[in-house]
Amino acid sequence: MTEQLTAHLALARLTLVYALTASELRRRYVGNVLGIAWAFIQPATSIAILWFVFQVGFKIGPVSDKPFVLWLTLGMLPWFFFADAVLGGTRSILENDFLVKKLVFPVGLLPLIKLNSALLIHGVLLVGLLIVVMVTSYAPSWYWLQVFYYMLGAYLLALGISWLTSAAAVFFRDIGEIAAMLVQFGFWLTPVFWSADSLPNGYRWVIDLNPMAYVIAGYRKAVIGNQWFWEEPVALFYFWSLVLLLLLVGSTVFDRLRRHFADVL
Repeated sequence: MTEQLTAHLALARLTLVYALTASELRRRYVGNVLGIAWAFIQPATSIAILWFVFQVGFKIGPVSDKPFVLWLTLGMLPWFFFADAVLGGTRSILENDFLVKKLVFPVGLLPLIKLNSALLIHGVLLVGLLIVVMVTSYAPSWYWLQVFYYMLGAYLLALGISWLTSAAAVFFRDIGEIAAMLVQFGFWLTPVFWSADSLPNGYRWVIDLNPMAYVIAGYRKAVIGNQWFWEEPVALFYFWSLVLLLLLVGSTVFDRLRRHFADVL
């Protein structure tokens, strides 16, 4: 009986997550003439601008013998997902205060809704990119399956951060602005449109501390680099140690502060 009840509760939560994720996507783009198409137009425009500036303007050629536009896009897509997930997750409690005040609502799901909506958009963009890659230059390979591994890593990294920042934002509203500033700052410090190999060896360790550098490099290695993720065990161990630490800290802080959310909101 207990097992059946647990299974029903789990199914109910999955159904709730699905329904709220769909509602979140509709809410974000309702009222726009192009609707959800903006979710794909905006990143495509950003990629086109950076491609024009760096390849056409600054005459940057292929990176590691790979077309610059492909190399750039494989860095931009995971960054867009991470930034969207973290910023959305940070605002998730404040934007849904009416749900927080309902005692029976599982508040811990709110950051997941933001992450899942960002993940769906990312998945569609990624599938589109892989189709273009297949048509224009590269044949599919088993290495491509690693994209799911790196996607999971980015998702859990964003989840740990979102649990922490969304809980803190309830008590300190400036957290949202600080998170946006740090994400923007992090974009320039992460090798998205520039190669980490261009740095002097003495400074490379600074980039290696950035967990998103691992994810972005992983996307490139999976699709155009033909390298398995276990071939760099030190980076693998560091990344997942940091992710697990953030998940532990984020979930602990969220759990301890959640009982006060309704009082503050």
